[in-house]
Amino acid sequence: MTAQSRSSARNARNRCVPLSRTRPRGPLIAVLALALAMLIAGHRAVPGAFGTIVDTALPWLGLPVPLLIAAAAYRRAWTGLAVALVPLVVWVVLFGVAFVPGASAGRHDLRVVSQNLYAGNKDPRATVDRLLATRADLIAVQEFRDGPFAARLDAAYPYGARRGTVALWGRFPLRDAKVVDLGLGWPRALRVTAQTPRGPVTVYVAHAGSARPGATRERDTSVDRLADAVRADPSKRILLLGDLNTATTDRELERLVPMLSEAQLAAGTGLGFTWPSSFPVTRPDHVLFKGVKAEAATTLRTPGSDHRAVQADFSVGS
Repeated sequence: MTAQSRSSARNARNRCVPLSRTRPRGPLIAVLALALAMLIAGHRAVPGAFGTIVDTALPWLGLPVPLLIAAAAYRRAWTGLAVALVPLVVWVVLFGVAFVPGASAGRHDLRVVSQNLYAGNKDPRATVDRLLATRADLIAVQEFRDGPFAARLDAAYPYGARRGTVALWGRFPLRDAKVVDLGLGWPRALRVTAQTPRGPVTVYVAHAGSARPGATRERDTSVDRLADAVRADPSKRILLLGDLNTATTDRELERLVPMLSEAQLAAGTGLGFTWPSSFPVTRPDHVLFKGVKAEAATTLRTPGSDHRAVQADFSVGS
């Protein structure tokens, strides 16, 4: 056999190598898919500060799923492809309902807006102008400081309450304002009674402690104290507005969830991320409620702040 013949035979044998050898089936894909499904479904079992990080990133853990499905399809790894659908199903069960269109903004008795103004805001006037454009009945702010923008809110609303770095303005009388001690060393939460035309509504405005990777104790302590205050509150109708530095999927928020509901989940569409404002990846800003009915909820891009505002409409009843 000539050298040319031997080369041709070798090439022919290479062309006949089974597809299963050049594109191995997908046991690795299946293992990765099962691990991802277990992490998404069992994220609360992850301990410590890393568990909080996983909670916060939970909606984004669905991103690898299409890659696993595509890899399995490319390799014709049908078992791997079937297993790769498991984390997809788990993700849809957890978050799919959030993308069902919420109630459209229709009849409501009360519109509320909450905004972290951002201490380094270089254009607070533009931020406040956007908030005023909502025609909200109540506007809550965090990282508040005195300045021209505060005067604009004072001029637009007949009633206001300020404690430390949180404040509330309203179209209705705001009575019995008092500090809620979050254990942070200065006032970052207040409780006030809004005398709406349909009866009193207790309103909390809060800015929980900061939460950084590996350092969530300050945040956890402040949320615990806030939860204690809400739990002990005898009011039938409660709103909690503010930056809780706690994602909707964060286990720490569960301390408030049994008592209060999230307006975005009840009446919004989508996950309602608010931070950072340019490309939000999580939702530390919340409107929580009980004793009223959420009619609509959304987020607002506001100039100047590193947070988007959150807005919700409610039927208060009588």
